[in-house]
Amino acid sequence: MTVPEVLPLVDVGLGNSAYLVDLGDGRALVVDVSLDLRATDQAVRRRGLSVAFAADTHLHADFLSGARRLSVTAGTRVLASAAGHREFAHSGLRDGDEVDLGGLRLRALGTPGHTDEHLSFLLLDGDRPLGVFTGGSLIVGAAARTDLVAPERTEELARAQYASLRRLAELPDDVAVWPTHGAGSFCSAPPGADRTSTIGREKATNPLLHAPDEDSFVRELLGSLGSYPPYFGRLAEINRQGVVAGTPGLPSLEVAAVRRLLADGARLIDVRPLADFAAAHVPGALSLPLRPAFASWLGWLAPHDRPLIVVRGADQDPAEIAWQAAKIGYFDLAGEVAGGMTAWVAAELPAAATRLVGPDQVRGAVLDVRQDAEFASGHLPRAQHIELGDLPGRLDEVPREPLVVMCGHGERAMGAASLLEQAGHRDVAVHTGGPGDWAGATGGRLVSGG
Repeated sequence: MTVPEVLPLVDVGLGNSAYLVDLGDGRALVVDVSLDLRATDQAVRRRGLSVAFAADTHLHADFLSGARRLSVTAGTRVLASAAGHREFAHSGLRDGDEVDLGGLRLRALGTPGHTDEHLSFLLLDGDRPLGVFTGGSLIVGAAARTDLVAPERTEELARAQYASLRRLAELPDDVAVWPTHGAGSFCSAPPGADRTSTIGREKATNPLLHAPDEDSFVRELLGSLGSYPPYFGRLAEINRQGVVAGTPGLPSLEVAAVRRLLADGARLIDVRPLADFAAAHVPGALSLPLRPAFASWLGWLAPHDRPLIVVRGADQDPAEIAWQAAKIGYFDLAGEVAGGMTAWVAAELPAAATRLVGPDQVRGAVLDVRQDAEFASGHLPRAQHIELGDLPGRLDEVPREPLVVMCGHGERAMGAASLLEQAGHRDVAVHTGGPGDWAGATGGRLVSGG
């Protein structure tokens, strides 16, 4: 048989790849597909395919699976671990089970570690292995984190991950490696890494496969773990139950209706670019600019148990906003402010502004809200460091004095500034670049380490 086309469908914001496999007879297999099926639908239509199989490597914590939606809307057969105890119709597979795809075969390999019930799927043409969908087991240059199931089981699962990677490394060197998690994923992947690889390349270059023993592997893996959004704690169970959702929307809300909802506890999410937010925004709004990383920061900073109201720019796609929210379980979007900030200002309602500063205008106290590893790689002298994701619980640690907030480019810093403004800070400015810009403009030296 001709080697099938395997098309990665990359979600850059979440750092993940789903895969579409053309089975050669008008049917397709998808692996680890998101509830946001727009890219999948487009690829399938363009190739004249129907999705016959949807395989999930594990119960995802960072996005909602589209497998059940496909089973309901397209009659797709769902393939997943029997140990996942999913509550919807699926073919429950165990280690060694095989599924005939119609010429090709898919073999389940038990590879626990990232989760207990994790499977990798080996794609075979006869007895020849073509590639392996490794999900959150072996990924390019690393392995996915093992602390999502329960904190007290992190080391136990890391030891399981060690065995799983060794098992996968026994496959022939020319077997393709098609992982789900990649660069940008909070499930752990080195920045800038390629999204696919081969077994031979990983054996040659993956530091975790060079660990001399299990204890060394565990120390290295656990030492690489950073923070992750709180919504990771909710989605695995939702995926176990299965999600069938219609197309999400963003209803239009008049300003009077918005004010009533806000009075009842709704939260306002402003997705406009940071310069627009800086110029004028609704007091108390949370700044989360619409960009590839929007979903991650929405899930990190926005409440999941209250209605959310969106303020967007006229050129921003409401469908994109709604789908970005839905794929991580935010279905309760009450709507958007009809007419945006223009309508709010026209109604003679209060508006706030946030000062933007360039690298040569940084004065006084500095708050750096980047991730730990970013901060350690180089920061301004005497900068206070609180990761943006931790800031809501640590606002009282930020002194109430003139303050410049910074990150790498300004978007996260504006999110932090909006949180500080909500908490009553009144003299907060946002640096529109990163530490490197400050050093280049001023000749100042950055400090490394924590």
